[in-house]
Amino acid sequence: MLLSDDHSKGSLCRTDDVAAFIEETQYALGEGPSIDAYLSGRSVLAQNLRSLSVPHWPVFTPLALDKGIEAIFSFPVRIGAVRLGALNVYRSETGALSTDQRSDALVLSDVAARTIVSLQAYAAPGTLSQEIENGANFHFVVHQAAGILSEQLGISVQDALVRIRARAFTDDRSIDDVATDIVNHVLLFDNDLSNEDKD
Repeated sequence: MLLSDDHSKGSLCRTDDVAAFIEETQYALGEGPSIDAYLSGRSVLAQNLRSLSVPHWPVFTPLALDKGIEAIFSFPVRIGAVRLGALNVYRSETGALSTDQRSDALVLSDVAARTIVSLQAYAAPGTLSQEIENGANFHFVVHQAAGILSEQLGISVQDALVRIRARAFTDDRSIDDVATDIVNHVLLFDNDLSNEDKD
């Protein structure tokens, strides 16, 4: 998952449907282990999501448990002080990673960081390299919708993104679907939260 500041820019690579769920859910909610690992610069090792002693993500955790995820581990993807994102691994059973598994995850996060920087080095200024963009989901429609909503309501892009996330969660829809409706002027928002409605 690539991140900037405290929010996800999108998923660069996923290994299976559960990994895709982890990335998409964190993106939609704006909370989860990747965001914590990115912000802290430290690994987040939640070996038992049912335990009260692990970091608590009030919305992400129950959704992850419903998906069969019992443990999740997130490792910062960075080079020195430059933070790029986070790598997630998960288990369907509670328990810590072995020493070898943790070492492998740290190596993989380092390889991912160096690969991203290497690929991006050849991109034109202000653009993503084609290799990074291929197969990634950067939710461009969500960013476009946040810009539209920001302008329409006179709020910050961050606040617009929060409103989009909230609407997606409330309606039990994907954030991309809600954003597409905003871009296509099917879903309208106004400054009174209670008046938001579909045409």
